[in-house]
Amino acid sequence: MTHAMHLILLVEDEPGIRGVLRALFEANQYRFVEAATAARADLEARSHKPDLVLVDLGLPDGDGLGVIQRIRAWSAVPIIVLSARTTEEQKIAALDAGADDYVTKPFSAQELLARVRSALRRNTRREDGTAELALGDVRIDLARREARGATGQMHLTPLEYRVLESLGRQAGLIVRQDQLIREVWGPDRLGDSRSLRVCVKNLRNKLEPDPRRPKYLVTEVGLGYRLRVDEKEPSPKQ
Repeated sequence: MTHAMHLILLVEDEPGIRGVLRALFEANQYRFVEAATAARADLEARSHKPDLVLVDLGLPDGDGLGVIQRIRAWSAVPIIVLSARTTEEQKIAALDAGADDYVTKPFSAQELLARVRSALRRNTRREDGTAELALGDVRIDLARREARGATGQMHLTPLEYRVLESLGRQAGLIVRQDQLIREVWGPDRLGDSRSLRVCVKNLRNKLEPDPRRPKYLVTEVGLGYRLRVDEKEPSPKQ
């Protein structure tokens, strides 16, 4: 495949449901990680940095609301609740805790996939309403995680896409180094500026016409980085 597959973290204590959902998502070209408890969910979320989290509210060692709140304290990753709880108050509580969507059990596979696609699109859509970055001859579709240059499709890693997504949300503005590290690697890696520098260097080698004189991924000394994107050409008048 030419694009990086999104990683889904499922927090669910029922083995049967985990098995069904793993088969569903892997058949649709997603990567998949499971957690059967709230404690395990915290570990998997920090270690894998998933692109989307599915959370059951009824867990053996705590409430899924706590999982949502703890993830939301350090990440803007899309979170969808999967629960048999159907009251309006329970749904509001989940959304107030930081969930982006709520799917009631039982649910159809196609509905769930549609909700996941929608959440991933919203997460990568820039303020101008698009999810595409234009860097010279390179076009990067953040929603699909596909990149194409003058010579055809290009390979970017999931980590590189996450850095571009973080920078793309504030394209043209300075993004502080600690913010990038927090959003991409997690708050426990705030001192790890070397990993960020290596990732930016690799991106420049792939995306910049002259990596030694970056035009698009610009370092703001002592602060962080700025992503400069090409403005869209205005549509010709009819």
